[in-house]
Amino acid sequence: MSLLPSTSEVPLPKVGLGLRHPHFADALTSVAPIDFVEVHSENFFAEGGATIAVLDEILEKYPVSLHSTALGLGSAQSIPDAHLAKLKALAAKVKPILMSDHASFSWSQLNGQSVHVGDLLPLSFDKQSLIVLAHNVDRVQQYLGRSLLIENLSAYVQLDDNSMTETEFLVELTELTGCKLLVDLNNIIVTAYNQNELNIQAFAQAWLNDIPVDKVGEFHLAGYSAVDQGQLIVDDHSQEVSRECWELYRYALKRFGPIPTLIERDNNLPSWGTLLEEVKVARNIAEQVLSNTESNNRLCYA
Repeated sequence: MSLLPSTSEVPLPKVGLGLRHPHFADALTSVAPIDFVEVHSENFFAEGGATIAVLDEILEKYPVSLHSTALGLGSAQSIPDAHLAKLKALAAKVKPILMSDHASFSWSQLNGQSVHVGDLLPLSFDKQSLIVLAHNVDRVQQYLGRSLLIENLSAYVQLDDNSMTETEFLVELTELTGCKLLVDLNNIIVTAYNQNELNIQAFAQAWLNDIPVDKVGEFHLAGYSAVDQGQLIVDDHSQEVSRECWELYRYALKRFGPIPTLIERDNNLPSWGTLLEEVKVARNIAEQVLSNTESNNRLCYA
């Protein structure tokens, strides 16, 4: 009798696609062979209109993940109540399978008014930043009545005032708030390049090894761009999933198992069909890795 498990016996991750406006028609013409789509929450804050009509159609065809980019969870300036109310109303409508945002700050104050800076700005990895971030994550989770996934940013410079590593910071956040992590594998790779690490995979794998297995709720896979040869690597989501990212995904699957996985592309968008091919690649890798892992586990206990 073969000890190798059949594909049907091996739990595989849900694999989804980031759904952006240029692909709405493709996604709605027929149901694509994907497990879920991710949309940016803020794009659907409007009440009524064509955008919400499209969202209704999306919900009829796909499970949806809500990925926010504007909560600014690390901001010392309080997140406006009106913003949270819009997010809560959207979540009630969508009933998302996942909800996420970033370990970053975005809100400031100008002339007594809350102002959004329009970007994801990095946090210092220290106790003060952790307290602010944890307070806001807890506030949002309590308000929404559900847990969030918090995504790691890519780094372009190293801040001098860090007193913790990024992974120590993120793990402590999960312990303080009960949230889990959205681990963007491409962001780890971008950080490694920009820190001039000699061995990109060794750095990235060590990063993953610092995260307890039960603290991860999703993976993002993406590509990167080089500003100029020998200059910064930019996480602009304008390229296909990189070779390094696919390699790191194999390692991540071995360590964490069948975690929901998203192919992320925001700029320089290819055809919908091209993105679906990347979904196939992710599924094939997951099947290979997890089938072998399951087989090895069975052999160990035989």
